[in-house]
Amino acid sequence: MTGAGGTALLVVGDVVTDVLARHRTPLAPATDTAARIVTLPGGAGANVACWAAHSGVRDVRLLARVGADAADRHDRALRAAGVRPHLVTDPDAPTGTVICLVGADGERTFLTDSGAVLRLSAADWSDDLLAGVGHLHVSGYLFFADASRTAARLAMEAARARSVPVSVDPASAGFIARYGVDRFLTALAGADVLLPNHDEAALLTGLPDPADAAAKLSRHFPLVVCTQGPRGALVAASGAVTARVPAESATAVDTTGAGDAFTGAFLAARLAGHDPAAAARHGCRAGARAVTVIGARPHIPA
Repeated sequence: MTGAGGTALLVVGDVVTDVLARHRTPLAPATDTAARIVTLPGGAGANVACWAAHSGVRDVRLLARVGADAADRHDRALRAAGVRPHLVTDPDAPTGTVICLVGADGERTFLTDSGAVLRLSAADWSDDLLAGVGHLHVSGYLFFADASRTAARLAMEAARARSVPVSVDPASAGFIARYGVDRFLTALAGADVLLPNHDEAALLTGLPDPADAAAKLSRHFPLVVCTQGPRGALVAASGAVTARVPAESATAVDTTGAGDAFTGAFLAARLAGHDPAAAARHGCRAGARAVTVIGARPHIPA
């Protein structure tokens, strides 16, 4: 799993501010709905990095672009979580913001303002970031704009030139549908590991059955790990499902970041030498922990 003898994990992705609103009753149009509202650090790439560090990776690095409005705050939060941030401060755009609406069942709906996230550019990349890196993970959100897609592809190509394996999280079925499935799959060419959830896998293949979708995707990517929430995860390679990993029991209060927790723990386990099925079990364990707390990152005691 690791490349060129490295042990570090480099994540190229996104940092955002999550405004999380938990409402116990259905949203009431044209009037008030009572909610508990908190503001927390988030972003799929940043969340993955934090969960990987929480899962034992001693050197986790994150490249992302933020606005001057919140750069220092996000830098401190990432360092407190054990991540080495390489945050580029955008002079013109604010930090990305996501409004997370979380219902009584813990399920979430996102309203997303990408802000500086998709302004990551080739100029922000340096091959020096790969020194000692054993795995590169790229957040799929970066593929939805020209500048950030160019940066993501540059990072992937630099990693492959150094025999460093690359994983991608497709990130958002809604964004993929607007961008175009074929265009998205073309942009991901060369990735070694694809980590979709059920909805993303179904959209990317046109197959509603998760096992069929994972198997089909594994004809294009060497390893596919498809998360299914409370139904666990599927591991597929060479056109066939090779493992079905059950979820761990948990009472969900907030599913925000559960997939990121899975990915972070999965990558940590792979860097530690575990096979894909064992790594997926680690991922399911982290995902189960994630849904029991508010927010998308591991709890860090004050």
